Amino acid sequence: MSSELLYLSNADVQALQISPREAREAILAVFRDNAAGGNVGLPKSTIAIDSSSSFSSMSAASRTSGLATMKWVAAIPNERSLERSTVNAVICVSDYKTGVPIAVLDGNSVTLMRTAAVSAAAAHHLAPETPTSIGLVGCGLQALSHIEAFADLFPSLRTIHLLSRTLRSAERAAAAACERQLVPIITSDPDALLRKSEIVVSMVPSSSGLKSFLDARLLPMSCFVSAVDGGRSWHAETFTAFDILVTDALEQSPGPVDASDRYIKCATFRHDLVHFALNSPQRVAPTRAFFGFRGFAIADLALAELALRKARDRGIGKIVPR
Repeated sequence: MSSELLYLSNADVQALQISPREAREAILAVFRDNAAGGNVGLPKSTIAIDSSSSFSSMSAASRTSGLATMKWVAAIPNERSLERSTVNAVICVSDYKTGVPIAVLDGNSVTLMRTAAVSAAAAHHLAPETPTSIGLVGCGLQALSHIEAFADLFPSLRTIHLLSRTLRSAERAAAAACERQLVPIITSDPDALLRKSEIVVSMVPSSSGLKSFLDARLLPMSCFVSAVDGGRSWHAETFTAFDILVTDALEQSPGPVDASDRYIKCATFRHDLVHFALNSPQRVAPTRAFFGFRGFAIADLALAELALRKARDRGIGKIVPR
């Protein structure tokens, strides 16, 4: 039995320089593999501490890649620092055949890349083909990952609308957008953002007293929404404005959630990324498409496998005793 583990710190994962395209292709591949029966992911198991704090475990195993992973992730609000993530995670990796632990990865950068890559993978199927405008509702660390992911997927993008609780985070996102040759427009008007954005990514964290404030009826007739927040920022009664409701895994998420993280009774998901991996290699636009998700374990497995492969090729990471 091996007595050593490869440890990848958050700095090590960042040093791998995983591109948005690599991450997106890894996500598309892992969902195709899931559709073919090559991997299994369990629904997320969550311990809720209060209305805005939780601990979750996410487990997956892949016969194809020869790996099994478990991500332990905490979501705890952080109002004081833009630099410290509100989501903190670690990923444990075992050999699929022997069960021997082989690696431990800091999960923060993996989670950021994974989430943006899942949004982009859904947009690959559901978004308008050549969008020119995108709107971000929430400008935390996830916004930075989504800017990279969508600028890579859609070279046609020209403007980005930014709505944030704080001007400081909006300005940070604006600077990142400028690096991608996007024209940033910081706004305090959610209605204007929706009217002017062909792609919208909502990333509003759970919090006590949160009220939904986005009206889907204001969106362009051909558009794509990725709700990283599961839907909590969207008015429940306006979900009828969407032509199609999709999630990452139907076995985990029956429908969007409201501001209290309860499933909305009037809206249910009809398809997931497994369905599109099997049946729809092309986009189905023009339409109003909503993609709401909370994260499925096979996506973390895909990024962990990619990170390990690149780390071994480049000699990045530290070997530590078990």
